[in-house]
Amino acid sequence: MQSCETSSDSTDDPLSSGLRRKRQPRIVVIGAGLAGLSATKSLLENGFTDVTILEASDRIGGRVQSVKLENATFELGATWIHGSNGNPVYHLAEDNGLLEETTDGERSVGRISLYSKNGVAYHLTNNGQRIPKDVVEEFSDLYNEVYNLTQEFFQRGKPVNAESQNSVGVFTRDVVRKRIKADPDDSETTRRLKLAMIQQYLKVESCESSSHSMDEVSLSEFGEWTEIPGAHHVIPCGFIKIVEILAHSIPESVIQLRKPVKCIHWSQSVSKEIERVADHNSDRPDEDQGYHVFVECEDCEFILADHVIVTVSLGVLKKYHESMFHPGLPEEKVMAIQKLGISTTDKIFLEFEEPFWSPECNSLQFVWEDEAESESLTYPEELWYKKICSFDVLYPPERYGYVLSGWICGEEALIMEKYDDETVAETCTEMLRKFTGNPNIPKPRRILRSSWGSNPNFRGSYSYTQVGSSGADVEKLAKPLPYTESSKTVPMQVMFSGEATHRKYYSTTHGALLSGQREAAHLIEMYQDLLQCRN
Repeated sequence: MQSCETSSDSTDDPLSSGLRRKRQPRIVVIGAGLAGLSATKSLLENGFTDVTILEASDRIGGRVQSVKLENATFELGATWIHGSNGNPVYHLAEDNGLLEETTDGERSVGRISLYSKNGVAYHLTNNGQRIPKDVVEEFSDLYNEVYNLTQEFFQRGKPVNAESQNSVGVFTRDVVRKRIKADPDDSETTRRLKLAMIQQYLKVESCESSSHSMDEVSLSEFGEWTEIPGAHHVIPCGFIKIVEILAHSIPESVIQLRKPVKCIHWSQSVSKEIERVADHNSDRPDEDQGYHVFVECEDCEFILADHVIVTVSLGVLKKYHESMFHPGLPEEKVMAIQKLGISTTDKIFLEFEEPFWSPECNSLQFVWEDEAESESLTYPEELWYKKICSFDVLYPPERYGYVLSGWICGEEALIMEKYDDETVAETCTEMLRKFTGNPNIPKPRRILRSSWGSNPNFRGSYSYTQVGSSGADVEKLAKPLPYTESSKTVPMQVMFSGEATHRKYYSTTHGALLSGQREAAHLIEMYQDLLQCRN
C-alpha cells in the first residue's frame, strides 16, 4: 500500500521543496484562447485547485471571435471545424447540439477552399468577363494534381530540387505553367486565362495557409500538416460557443481579463528577485513556499507560480520574446520562433440590401489577366486591394442576409487594416464593379472586418512551416523550460502550447485545444501521487 507521507529529509525531489508544505501547485496560464482554456479545464477536472488564467484582452476566445449582428453570427476568426473523425472540437460541438442547424451547404467532404457550399464559383477577370466553366474545371483539375505533388515531398520523402527553392509557390507556379504551355489543344486566349489563374489560386492558398505568399511556405514540410478525415463544418450559432463550453466549468475567479504579462522570470532569476516580489506583495507570504517562477504583469502585480503555461501566438513570441522571458530563451527555441512562419489572413464582410449575384453563384474569384507571367505576389501599398483573392457568398441568406465575405492575406492585409471602414468599403465596391462588369453595384449597407495582424495581442492569424523551418522547430517551440532529460530531476517551469506548437495540426482550432490538453497532461502525470493523496 502506497503511503501519502513524504520523508522530511528528501533532497532529490524538486517538487518537494514547497509542495509538501500542505499546498497545491500553483499554475499560471497565459492566454484565454482554446489552448489556455482547454489546459485549465483539464487541470481543474483532475484536482488542481490553484490555477489562474491571465488574459491580456477584455474577452476570452483568442483567435475565435464571433460577432452577432441582428440575427446572424459572423466569424472574424476561426470558422471551420476541419474534419470530424476524432476531432475534439467536432465532438464538443456535436455533443452539445451546436451542429443541428448546419445545412448541407455548410458541410464539405475533402479539401476545402475557404467557404465551400452548393453552387458555382464565378471566376471573373479584371476586364469584367467570366471565365468559361469548362476552362475553370480544366485548370482546377491541373492545379489540384500539382497540389497533390506538393504533399509527396514530405509524405514520401522525395528530394526537393534546387530549382524549386524548397518553396510551395515556386514549385507550383513552375510546374503548372509548364504544363499549360505544353498543352497543344488550348487557344492562346485560353492559355493566357489559365496562366493568370495560377496567381489567383495561389492567393487563395496563401489565405488558407496564412502566409504572405506560398513562395514562403516550405515544400519539403508542406505535407506534414495532417487533415482529420470526415466532413468540415461551420457552427451556425458561432464558434464562440466552443469557447463558452470550455469556460463553463472554469470559475470566473480563475480568469483575469485585461491582465497583460510583461515578463516571466524563471530559472535562477527567481531566487534573485524573490525578495523584491515579497516586498511588493507584502500581504502574500509566498516567498517561503518554494516557487520556481514568477510572472510580472503590466499593472506591476507579481504572481508567484510553480509552473507557467504560455499560450500566446507565434506572432507575439516573434515580437516580444526578448523582453518576455528572463533570463532569455535558449538559442534553440529562439531559432525555432524565428524560423517558423506566421502571417495575417483577414476577412471583409460586406452586407448588401439586395444580391447582385445570381442564385447559383457561391463565390466571386478575382483573376487579374496582367498577372499571367507574374512571379511575385507583393504589391505596392496603393495596390493592396489586388491581394483580395475572392468574395464568398454567405449561405443560407435566410440566416445571414445578403453578405459577401472577402479574403486578403499577408502584408496587404496589414495595409488594409490601416484604412477606415469607408475607404475599404469603397475600394471593395469598385473591385466588384470592375470584375462583374456591373457599374451599378451599390455600396454595401454595412462592413465588418478583422484586424489580426495589427492587434498587439496576436500579431497574425496562425502559423505555417516557412521555408527553412521544419516540424522539428515546432517540437522545439513546444519544449518546456528549463531543458532537461526528466521533469523529475528538474521540474518544468515554463511550458508552451497553442496551435503553433502542434506538429501535425498547427493552424487549427483542434491543434490549439489538443496542445493545451497536452501540457495539462504533463502536469497531471507529474503530480499524480500528490493529487491522489489530496483526493
